[in-house]
Amino acid sequence: MTEAVGAQPAGRDPEAVSAFVEHFAAQLVEAGMARMPSRVFAALLASDTGTLTSAELGEQLRISPAAVSGAVRYLAQVHMLSREREPGSRRERYRVHSDQWYEALTNRDAIIKRWEDALREGVVSLGADTPAGRRLAETLAFFEFIEKDVAQMMDRWRAYRDEKYR
Repeated sequence: MTEAVGAQPAGRDPEAVSAFVEHFAAQLVEAGMARMPSRVFAALLASDTGTLTSAELGEQLRISPAAVSGAVRYLAQVHMLSREREPGSRRERYRVHSDQWYEALTNRDAIIKRWEDALREGVVSLGADTPAGRRLAETLAFFEFIEKDVAQMMDRWRAYRDEKYR
């Protein structure tokens, strides 16, 4: 089953889908994500199955295979999509999951831990009593604070999601 622009489900306006994809992608770009990964992610999010092939993405977004490849590589690295082999084929499908935001935030925990480690080293290297050391210590305290709150928030999200969608 293809979900390229020319094969939208009955009743779905391809122009409206395209407008949503570009609008949501623009919001992601505004938040700091690169343009092409934003467009690919928005297209996957807007597909009914949550999966598209490279060819389908290229056709829908009117982008080159290289642009799709670079965007998919980035999105896979930040855990916003996964790659799947089509049964009996060498083609890959790219999938977003209903919990992609949860996974993306949860996987940021390891990054925040590395930032905290680097900041601790920076405080020692620069001196805790220097202006730069104090600035690094405050940044470290901020990350420690949000890390605790994010963990609690994720627990609350799982309970809310299970109650609302399961």
